[in-house]
Amino acid sequence: MKKTDIMNTNLTDIENRLWSAADELRANSRLKASEYSTPVLGLIFLRYADHKFTQAEQEISSEADPNSRRHPDLRMECQARGVLYLPKHSRFQHLLNLPEGENIGQAVTDAMKAIEAENSQIESVLPKTYNRLEKNTLLELLRIMEQIPMDIEGDAFGKVYEYFLGNFAMSEGQRGGEFFTPTSLVKLIVEIIQPFHGRILDPACGSGGMFVQSAAFISNHKKNGNPGDISIYGVERVVETIRLCKMNLAVHALEGDIKQANSYYEDPHNCLNRFDFVMANPPFNVDRVDRERIKDDPRFPFGMPRVDNANYLWIQLFYSSLSESGRAGFVMANSAADARASELDIRRQIIESGAVDVIVSIASNFFYTVTLPCTLWFFDKSKRNSDRHNTVLFIDARHLYQQVSRAHREFTPLQLEFLANIVRLYRGEAPENQHDSADFLASKFPDIEYVDVPGLCKVATIAEIETQGWSLNPGRYVGVDEQTTDDFDFTERFTQLNEELAILNAEAHQLEERISENVAKILEDTV
Repeated sequence: MKKTDIMNTNLTDIENRLWSAADELRANSRLKASEYSTPVLGLIFLRYADHKFTQAEQEISSEADPNSRRHPDLRMECQARGVLYLPKHSRFQHLLNLPEGENIGQAVTDAMKAIEAENSQIESVLPKTYNRLEKNTLLELLRIMEQIPMDIEGDAFGKVYEYFLGNFAMSEGQRGGEFFTPTSLVKLIVEIIQPFHGRILDPACGSGGMFVQSAAFISNHKKNGNPGDISIYGVERVVETIRLCKMNLAVHALEGDIKQANSYYEDPHNCLNRFDFVMANPPFNVDRVDRERIKDDPRFPFGMPRVDNANYLWIQLFYSSLSESGRAGFVMANSAADARASELDIRRQIIESGAVDVIVSIASNFFYTVTLPCTLWFFDKSKRNSDRHNTVLFIDARHLYQQVSRAHREFTPLQLEFLANIVRLYRGEAPENQHDSADFLASKFPDIEYVDVPGLCKVATIAEIETQGWSLNPGRYVGVDEQTTDDFDFTERFTQLNEELAILNAEAHQLEERISENVAKILEDTV
């Protein structure tokens, strides 16, 4: 077993134990998941900040001249090292060792306020509602967070924070889906757009997972850059989610310019043609956006969709925010790939612009809150000057996944690397083998050069896409795997067909509801 695999196994065990203890505590309290999640994440943040401060304090002390009468300014030295300065009464052990009669809730709240006062970059970010937690619950949470070991290699705190975020997303249902994108999908987006350096935008940034995985990608490819080479810009509508995002960035030693705004109507980062990379998981099929208010906005260069659906507003936002050499990767509802009428016309213009690079179909059950599948879209404006200017790579990844639980799937590291390597071969780049995907890749691409593989991938020309009614549905191009009768697995195929039927039924139901609403509006207008 590799050293990294052992490390990941240890960390997984730690995450499971921490979550199990914290969740049991919540079950025995009077709090809902939504009331409990932010304070718990705040304590993970505090433990991280305390660990980093302790390390910096020891380093500064060891570097100081023992013969000098002048003591180093700890606050300034911490700022110079990018470490948060913690006053004494904000230290983790100080809170853990408070006398029994102390108001622990007030003490933790005061500690958070003091940390914000000393560190302007996290002003108004940390939770300050610890008085709402019962004293015994809060003390036990502090003891649980103390169990995060200090000697684990890698980004342990960030991974624990991310693990808790994902579990809270599952337990909070629909609201959870608003702030957390499954890590598997984020990693695949990052692997394909390769954000080594430059400005990164997420105009629906949630808890900041796209930024965190971008930095992780760079750390895994250090010869190509370092995390300091990227500048992070985000937009998020919900204040509470912005706090989650800024804490998430902080526990990963990142900083970003995160603005509160509604991306349909506001443009706080002056996004037009500005960004090297755009990544997002926007809300699907949003209605009631005031199109009249934005019809002349240059961020929507291909016009307003006539239907009451914001999917093609988001798609245009991502496109128009890119510089002339920029790349975008985003999650999109399956229905957008085949949408008709005015949405088809917008899609045709985007395809004809030459910016559409890769489209990937994803299986159902990757999201915690909805079972429907989705599609990943990738733009690359720089490919218009390459030999790929007239083509789009379609990948059907619906049969690639690891079943984590009955209702949840994800990609394994090997599967992620394999899918990203298909794109690398298409672009004429060397494949990677950090996760032992070489044999799997060779089984599909024996010469380690890109070829169309029935049932998996197909490069289509814009002329071919036009003959398919400008559809961006990979299933229309990739076809069916050529397999012998002996290889045919009836149960697997039946399950796939059943999933596809469920998708079609759900989309049909959505269309029925939309038609009913439109008919009702027409009847109201005629009365």
